[in-house]
Amino acid sequence: MISYNPKEWFAFIFQFHKADTFRKLLPLMLVLAAYSGLIAYLEIEYWQITGKSHISNLNIAHGLLGFVISLLLVFRTNTAYDRWWEGRKMWGALVNNSRNLAIKVASMIKGSSDKAELRSLIPAYAHVLSLHLKDEKITHWLFEEETLPEDVYNHKPNQIAKTIMGKINELYEAGKITGDQLIVLNAEIQSLTDICGACERIKNTPIPYSYSVFIKKFIFFYVMSLPFGYSFHLGYYVVPVVMFVFYVLASLELIAEEIEDPFGNDPNDLPTAKMADNIRKNVEELIY
Repeated sequence: MISYNPKEWFAFIFQFHKADTFRKLLPLMLVLAAYSGLIAYLEIEYWQITGKSHISNLNIAHGLLGFVISLLLVFRTNTAYDRWWEGRKMWGALVNNSRNLAIKVASMIKGSSDKAELRSLIPAYAHVLSLHLKDEKITHWLFEEETLPEDVYNHKPNQIAKTIMGKINELYEAGKITGDQLIVLNAEIQSLTDICGACERIKNTPIPYSYSVFIKKFIFFYVMSLPFGYSFHLGYYVVPVVMFVFYVLASLELIAEEIEDPFGNDPNDLPTAKMADNIRKNVEELIY
């Protein structure tokens, strides 16, 4: 995720970074410029459209359609941001729950070897979950040392949670923790799985295909028809106007596409790897 100072907004105007939509849209904007220039030339020089032509009144329809498309894009960006923000809340809960679990482990468990194992397993859950949500290869000592079949580890965060719960239950059976303490620790471990399920729901349930396709088609046909309605009024100035309108509309759609899956590697996605590293540091400070 990109870190910035929101108060230095003058710098944003002249600063370009790899997440900026201008670079991605520039080839299409140049094609639209050539297309708009061709339509303007045909209307002004060849077809000689006059104010009495019905084509010159297309800007009325564009005004109505512009209102509709603005509503669609507002809903689209709000929905995408809600998914991004929910993912952030889930990882914020994971940070807090990992700290709470570490505090309780440090207070309830006395054996240094037992603490050391849990000191490694608790932050491992966040690290493995981060990689799991990014669909990246996961390596951890738990999976390297065990000799179980590979298909057992299809869902590696579950395997980490299972190992933590197994260790806690082992301590209970050994009489190192009481039944009440087991119930308290079990609630914290269960919360890890709940957070994992919520993150998977966000990742595996994208915006409905038909809705996403409709918005893209709407933007395309809206922009492609702009030169016909405005060439008569703007002349060749219609070229930069069409480019700017396309840049604004398409940028909103690109931003929504990027943030609707907050667990990837895009510049504006959540820094889950960094948060997992912070969890590791917090747990190591609490359990010693």
